[in-house]
Amino acid sequence: MSLSEKLHAIGRPLLQAQLDHPTVVGIGRGDLAEPVFRSWLEQDYLFLLDYVRVFSRLAWQAPDAHLRDLVDLAHATYHDELNLHRSLSAEFGADLGGVVKGPACAAYTGFLLESAASYGEGLAALYPCMWGYSTLGQILAENPPSEPRYRAWVDTYADPGFAQLAVRIAEMIDEADLDPARAEEKFTEGMAHELAFWSVP
Repeated sequence: MSLSEKLHAIGRPLLQAQLDHPTVVGIGRGDLAEPVFRSWLEQDYLFLLDYVRVFSRLAWQAPDAHLRDLVDLAHATYHDELNLHRSLSAEFGADLGGVVKGPACAAYTGFLLESAASYGEGLAALYPCMWGYSTLGQILAENPPSEPRYRAWVDTYADPGFAQLAVRIAEMIDEADLDPARAEEKFTEGMAHELAFWSVP
């Protein structure tokens, strides 16, 4: 079993806790209260700005074979994923310019930026976001919400192109010189931050 496969095995029960979270349930049904999603959008926008910084910090350390992937991931996050947030924020009346990080966002981004000081550990720390959202999107897309704004969110993370980005991170984890115990520790901590982030509102 590869290291990424071991992380998946650790992550599946932790991912189920996200699927059971009221915020995710509400997105999946399309009836999540708008103020809750608006607050989540604002915090996730700030999170993604730092996520781009994490990719950039890792790119500086990356072996040549991984450099393009990390630059592409930073680009896709900044342009594609953040554009979705800008679009949805306009529809939900979110204030992207005036928002400040809440405790969950600050804790998660601090963890990621600190972990990115080590190349392999940084990959393991950020993987819960990539793998988790791709998997959540695919599961929610099996019975997607009819509400068009929540459907757009589900479609973004269920997209096969996004799934390929997550697969590539898994391959990079397997190719990196990374202590398995440290990888599992970072991955598990990242999954805990993911779950906490759904309670942002």
